[in-house]
Amino acid sequence: MGWQGRVLRVNLSEGTCEGEDLNREWAEQYLGQRGLGSRYFTAEVEPKVDPLSPDNKLVYATGPLTGTMAPTGARFSVVTKGALTNIIAASNSGGHFGAELKAAGWDVLIVEGKAKSPLYLYVRDDHAELLAADDLWGRSVWECEPALKARHMDPLIKVSSIGRAGEIGVRFAGIVNDLDRAAGRSGVGAVMGSKNLKAIAVRGTTGIAVNDPEAFRAAVDNARRILDPSAPRARYENIGTHGMMDVTQNFGALPAYNCHDVQFDGTPRINAAAMQKRRLTDGRSTLQTNKACFGCTIGCGRVSKLDPTHFSVAGKQGREVYLESQGGLEYESAFSLGAMTGIDDREAMTYANYICNQQGMDPISFGVTVAAAMELYEVGAITDADTGGIALDFGSAEGLVAMAELTALGEGLGKDIGMGSKGLCEKYGHPEFAMQVKGQEIAGYDPRAMQGMGLAYATSNRGACHIRSRPFVDDFSRVETEGKAKIVKDTQDEVAAIDSTGLCVFAYNAWSMDDIAAMVEGACGGGWTAERMCLTGERVWNLERKFNLEAGLTAADDTLPRRLLEEAAKRGTARGHVCGLDAMLPEYYRLRGWDAGGVPTAETVKRLRI
Repeated sequence: MGWQGRVLRVNLSEGTCEGEDLNREWAEQYLGQRGLGSRYFTAEVEPKVDPLSPDNKLVYATGPLTGTMAPTGARFSVVTKGALTNIIAASNSGGHFGAELKAAGWDVLIVEGKAKSPLYLYVRDDHAELLAADDLWGRSVWECEPALKARHMDPLIKVSSIGRAGEIGVRFAGIVNDLDRAAGRSGVGAVMGSKNLKAIAVRGTTGIAVNDPEAFRAAVDNARRILDPSAPRARYENIGTHGMMDVTQNFGALPAYNCHDVQFDGTPRINAAAMQKRRLTDGRSTLQTNKACFGCTIGCGRVSKLDPTHFSVAGKQGREVYLESQGGLEYESAFSLGAMTGIDDREAMTYANYICNQQGMDPISFGVTVAAAMELYEVGAITDADTGGIALDFGSAEGLVAMAELTALGEGLGKDIGMGSKGLCEKYGHPEFAMQVKGQEIAGYDPRAMQGMGLAYATSNRGACHIRSRPFVDDFSRVETEGKAKIVKDTQDEVAAIDSTGLCVFAYNAWSMDDIAAMVEGACGGGWTAERMCLTGERVWNLERKFNLEAGLTAADDTLPRRLLEEAAKRGTARGHVCGLDAMLPEYYRLRGWDAGGVPTAETVKRLRI
């Protein structure tokens, strides 16, 4: 129970959709979602596969708590070899799609091969079929989702789709569900586009059973009693993740101007308070509001609206659609589109974020890559001839908007920006300008101030990532490197476990692992404890590492951009500091049970049964 016990296998080359039984042994070892999806993926895909070849696979995986009454039980993961990173990608999304897939009776959906022409997958409970999507190809996410609901005459269908970015192979293209929730990182959308798969539309009515309803209900009630009155939940509800901007700014951990600075003087114009200010829109006084994913009592998502009296750029896709209420800026998009590019025009940032949602692009990678392009422009490596006459100076809102449009359509300099910062900076002769790890752009936490986050970026199995570990509390209390390795290793394992349940990691700000294990045990049975959860997370982490090593990753890839290792922070709490990665990495390897080359020892492999 908890698991539906079924896997849907879709072969695009052959045009087949077939069900099979879930591998129960793998489910017991890897639980679900990120863990179970990674187990299926690594068992079936050759590590050196070209991410955009038909031999790569796309694995959608739910968790045993996805779609249940467990608070925040909305999550699912898309596992593949990332088009941006060339290593394993497990991109996590919320919204309502994952719960619908689970309610249709499927724990895992495996997509393999490549269609000869554009298709979409339609699933209604145990019925699955591939249908022509020629008329949807070239259309945005915002057009595709309502079109599929209308085509099947069912407004309750949930849709996961790619926009133009995924179709044309933007390396950081994401897969968007529910219009603005996304499996956003590592280029999973480009993989989907390479398969000529436009969308997956799901309607589920079978329901989800749990192993022990009374124990599960008690565990859920306890989790609600802890989460609902908690300060972290209230903070996320009231100001979303965007509230982190003032924290990083005040601490001196806000990457700005392509990491030439750790604070941004324009922060008061783009922080959460600025986004919540009343603005006159179409004659009405409106506020940014919030929304929640399936089963969520937090509601951290933002819904925003452009102010037409301020913002006058008419996008290539037509201006009217952008004046509707849409998914708004959150911390990571505000950091990347704002501080990192030196831009303090929140309307332009919101517009660029809309383009990312509409056409399916990761706003973190997009914004950080634009920041790199601005530095290349500053030193003359990119010229007006390359930009088509668009000034691409730091702080240029017009430049940001133009690059968002061009990148989503694969035109002009946007085609190069679509390679990501690593590819862009290598092409224009300055690889050191790319603020990336293993090909993926850093998030909104500067490692010179946040040493644990620096180690987390360097060792992440999917490239630079801020949500694969949780060193925040310790990082915001001290800049020293001592003890960081254990914090990073332990929280990486914990997050891997949570990512395998179907729950949102944000709830872990209030819960203990015991609280989570109790819900898993009630749903699944079999003796799930906090200790077993952490062991499962450690197993997932090492499985991902093993795949990456076989794909060609080495210890030399566990590093950071040279700027963060050699150029000291000029102000803030960490003034005079660089990231002390060299002091932390050997201890991290030892704690992981890896050798000096970052390879899991035979003893570790045997202990974890990977």
